[in-house]
Amino acid sequence: MKKICFLISFLYILGNVLGQKKGVTEHGDPVILYDDGTWIYENMANTLSEEIPVNAEIFTKNTNSGFQIKSEKVNMSFWIDPKKWQFKKAEAGGEGEYELQSKAGDLFCVIITEKIEIPLETLQNIALENGKKVAPDIKVIKREYRMVNGLKVLLMQMDGTIQGIKFSYFGYYYSNNSGTVQFITYTSQNMLEAKMADAVELLNGLAVTK
Repeated sequence: MKKICFLISFLYILGNVLGQKKGVTEHGDPVILYDDGTWIYENMANTLSEEIPVNAEIFTKNTNSGFQIKSEKVNMSFWIDPKKWQFKKAEAGGEGEYELQSKAGDLFCVIITEKIEIPLETLQNIALENGKKVAPDIKVIKREYRMVNGLKVLLMQMDGTIQGIKFSYFGYYYSNNSGTVQFITYTSQNMLEAKMADAVELLNGLAVTK
């Protein structure tokens, strides 16, 4: 459960502000707490409280994505083009269930699954917190809802720096009663535009296992 659920140590409560409370995470980052148990970073409050737009386009699996990777944890599949992607199970104790790499190079993917259903609005905060653990300067660049193979998913792009390298994370987030999926591609920020078509094609292979 560490991939999605993490400990927040609330060191102080500053009082109510319009039904909200303030606290800090175990890492010392100020957060705003809501009565329903959700929270957001204080410096992201304006961004993440904005209504998430809905992309009117309908996204479907590419006809060349004919190889099915099935999750062993949740009732989800990931259809890939085996000519473009190689994959393997993630190492034991790692964050993901599967790891993928583009055969063309410079584009990677991790599939993180967990047997717990989480609202997408909450999942975005968890994804941001997990990102801050490796890239303290990470920030949300883009958010939108998409319909992908009949599923309502959250698309989110986050940019951050890891060991001096500027990375972009571009992924789909989805949850149902079988669990939660974080399907995330990543590359260097200067390569994202060139790799965007391959990333979107891969992500559009997300589907419920039948």
